[in-house]
Amino acid sequence: MAKLETTLTGSFDEWLRRIEEGIISGSASADLEDASDFLSPDGRSRCSVRVFERYSMIGQNRVSLSVTLFQSDGGPIQCSAITSGGSQAVFFKINTWGEDTFLEKFEELVE
Repeated sequence: MAKLETTLTGSFDEWLRRIEEGIISGSASADLEDASDFLSPDGRSRCSVRVFERYSMIGQNRVSLSVTLFQSDGGPIQCSAITSGGSQAVFFKINTWGEDTFLEKFEELVE
């Protein structure tokens, strides 16, 4: 598992669109598996979760990337991206190249 946490500024909707389009267009096998969006009753806080999956040629397996964006009161956007699924071992993680590569692609999008 690999993780990146960062703070973004700008439009929540624009970042969400940029992430979705960037991940899907960045890999021939990438798909948006599912999505959830939440808005607080007063409309001042938002949270969006996206789960992507792609095939890793190096690891010869599928890996997932979960992205969460959270914004409160129009402030900065908190972003968390976590990869998973890139291991082929039973009791410990080996061969996590696919996870690292997926996260690197995401990191390029938010830099």
